[in-house]
Amino acid sequence: MKMREPFDIELGDVVYSVFPEEEDTYVIFKNGVEYVKIIKDNDTNWLKLNPETELPMFGMDEEINLIGLEIKKELEL
Repeated sequence: MKMREPFDIELGDVVYSVFPEEEDTYVIFKNGVEYVKIIKDNDTNWLKLNPETELPMFGMDEEINLIGLEIKKELEL
């Protein structure tokens, strides 16, 4: 798998920097500070990873899903 370069996405007036890691896993920076690590669950759901264990934290998180959808759009370009 080819490693992708980091990229930025915008949601409203917030800019998130996205750093791809392993397949379907991304480190997200918000306002220049490491914010969260996420992983793709399926086409419409994304999960936050626990910062200590890196295990998925199940539960709906609208912001994480919105970030994930923007990542998906960026990858389809």
